[in-house]
Formats: sequence, structure tokens, C-alpha cells
Amino acid sequence: MKINSFIPNTDIFKSMEPNNTKTSTSGDDFLKVLKDKLQEVNDKQINANNMTDAMVKGEDVNIEDVMLSQEEAKMSLDLAVQVRNKIVDAIQELNRMQI
Repeated sequence: MKINSFIPNTDIFKSMEPNNTKTSTSGDDFLKVLKDKLQEVNDKQINANNMTDAMVKGEDVNIEDVMLSQEEAKMSLDLAVQVRNKIVDAIQELNRMQI
């Protein structure tokens, strides 16, 4: 007795395999943009940290530049968190959709 004899065509599962030949350029583009923007957020955080370290060490750094870099890093991180929240909400909404 075959348990899976009710499946009429097993070719439908080939599209779900990770080694399929189809590529999603729009998905890849979105992922690339997302990675690039997260890298920019990381760079701003590192720049703000380096400027703060330079000020603490007594180097010739303008306090306004340090404060602006800190605020820019904070705002970019807040924006990244909000974008992440919207993506999570969209994924949860897609999961709730009935087919």
C-alpha cells in the first residue's frame, strides 16, 4: 500500500527546492538595498563612536560635530528599527491571509 499515492504530481515540489533555476531579481534587489542601508547605519554608529572616543581622548574635535554624529546615528538606528517593525508586521499580515 502506498501512503502517498494520493499525490497526483510530485513535480510541484521541485519549485520549492532551494536549487531551482528560477531567480527572483526583485527579491534580490530588496535584500541588497536592505543590506546596504543596514551597513550605512552601522557606519554611522561607528563614526559616532570614533568621534566620541576622539573627544574623550582630548583630540581636536568640535563638540557640535560629535553631537551631530551621535544624533544622526541615533536617528538612523531608530529608522532602521521602525523599518524592521513594518517588515515584521507585513510578514505577519501575509501569514494571516487565507488562501
